[in-house]
Amino acid sequence: MHKKQDLNTFKLPKNFRGRNPFIVQLWWIVQSVLFRTSPQFLYGWRRFLLRLFGAKIGKNVIIRPTVRVTYPWKLNIGDYSWIGDDVVLYNLGNIIIGNNVVISQKSYICTGSHDYTIPSFPIYAKEINIEDECWLATDVFVAPGITIGKQSVIGSRSSVYKNIPANKICYGNPLKIVKDRN
Repeated sequence: MHKKQDLNTFKLPKNFRGRNPFIVQLWWIVQSVLFRTSPQFLYGWRRFLLRLFGAKIGKNVIIRPTVRVTYPWKLNIGDYSWIGDDVVLYNLGNIIIGNNVVISQKSYICTGSHDYTIPSFPIYAKEINIEDECWLATDVFVAPGITIGKQSVIGSRSSVYKNIPANKICYGNPLKIVKDRN
């Protein structure tokens, strides 16, 4: 019988993480010790730490200390955006967040997955774009490769598996476009 999944044959693609293993581990230590333990009001400190590791962070971005960023060098956040408590930016690929975006608590922005149709279960990453003035309410999941159009709102506990046009209000699982925002 042919194996559907043989993890013994899995290989991480060359330079998949985007930095050498030492820098990756150093970031994970810095995130655990200096980022996560910082007082709530030290937004500038957390922006500094992310920038130190290669993130592009705009003006007056609010990032809560419980946010988790896998690889800062694959993160770009525009001006005046807010990233809420317990948000996971699982950025195996690039995550681009526009200006004046709110990503509310417990949301999970996921750029990576595996190809289950190949026995070696190869990992892949696809960029996520969340355009200007979007709001992702609490506990939203965004799948790899998605673009959420400018000024769209994604309701709480929604799962986004398809691109969303600009200026839409959407919610649900499966996600439904309900109406225009304005």
